[in-house]
Amino acid sequence: MILYLLKSGILLLIFYAVYKLALENEKMFRFNRAYLLASLVFSFMIPLQIISFGAAFSDKIGLIQLDELVIQKNNQNIEMISINDFIIVLTGVVYTFMVLLLMIRFVFNLYSFHKRIKNNETQFINGEKIILTEESILPHSFWKSIFINKNEFENGKIPSELIAHEKAHLKQKHTLDILFIEVLQIVFWFNPLLLLYKKSIKLNHEFLADEAVNKQFNSVRNYQNLLLDFASNTTTIALASNINYLITKKRLLMMTKKESPIKIVFKVCSVGVISAVLLIAFSTKSIAQKVTNKAEVKDKDLYELADVEKMPEFPGGIAEFYMFVGKNFKMPKEVGNNKIEGKTNMQFIIEKDGSLSDITILKDAGYGIGNEAIRVLKLSPKWIAATQKGKAVRVMYSLPITIQPEK
Repeated sequence: MILYLLKSGILLLIFYAVYKLALENEKMFRFNRAYLLASLVFSFMIPLQIISFGAAFSDKIGLIQLDELVIQKNNQNIEMISINDFIIVLTGVVYTFMVLLLMIRFVFNLYSFHKRIKNNETQFINGEKIILTEESILPHSFWKSIFINKNEFENGKIPSELIAHEKAHLKQKHTLDILFIEVLQIVFWFNPLLLLYKKSIKLNHEFLADEAVNKQFNSVRNYQNLLLDFASNTTTIALASNINYLITKKRLLMMTKKESPIKIVFKVCSVGVISAVLLIAFSTKSIAQKVTNKAEVKDKDLYELADVEKMPEFPGGIAEFYMFVGKNFKMPKEVGNNKIEGKTNMQFIIEKDGSLSDITILKDAGYGIGNEAIRVLKLSPKWIAATQKGKAVRVMYSLPITIQPEK
């Protein structure tokens, strides 16, 4: 999971950097909209390696590093390094809490629109659904409705350009983009890049709506002055498309910027090449850590760790495995007599049938500790084997064992 999040984060960063450096300042709004949405999808899909360009065989072995097991000399107390487990549980609790909190906020925002539609007067003007509210708000749109202050509308204070602007948002279905990025933010709330994507997507929506207004009224200068009149109003509504969103110098300049077809074609082709390179690079099967111990692994039928869909599982979980090793480990007499303290590293393979094989000592603290660890591991019941594409595969594990003095 950590590797997946790291890869998706890197992809998001690269795609966003390409957008900011090469696309944002170009008058190619429809392509930019597609690029931003597609880059979000690709960034979270490519690391799943649905399409893989990796080699079918590899002479390297996937290695899973287990947490350290600490055994005291009296063989009664077994202390396991559990800080990682605590962090995992704490992380899970925090993540779940934030997801639930954001989901509640998301549902509340959706309900607020439903409530406004239900409790306020509705009119249909030129086929558009207009919701007249008592709130002092700027015109904004959501889904299939445009929300306007009732008093200003009845007094003719709402320019036609504002209605056309919100109508463009509805016609181009910008609400779908906003809902999409909002859902991603709920699931991946810890990724700050999604905030940047959201800002760019909404700004590009304004470019598209501004373009639609200028095509209809053919008066850029008047429309720019109209926008500046609303620039001081900072009212924003979650999930809505709002004419006042980021009235910046860039937005005003985009209305008069001239297109360069050759430059646009070049940038589109460049983006295509970059995307293809990223697809190949991040879809290539990851090379797992190479094992460099003295033991000779004759059978190379070991899958790369990144390819394993379901990791091996000890009956009852990994904590039960630690307990099993600790309970069955009998301290050699030499250790007690000489007050030895040290670390032993073991390595073994979980076979396709769940049995342990190739049990090897990578580092031995001496005094028979390594041999005793081999004896205990040979007693292990069968694991639930790892699977790849529904088939059982072999996976290698490394287990560090530390001997401590009796407390």
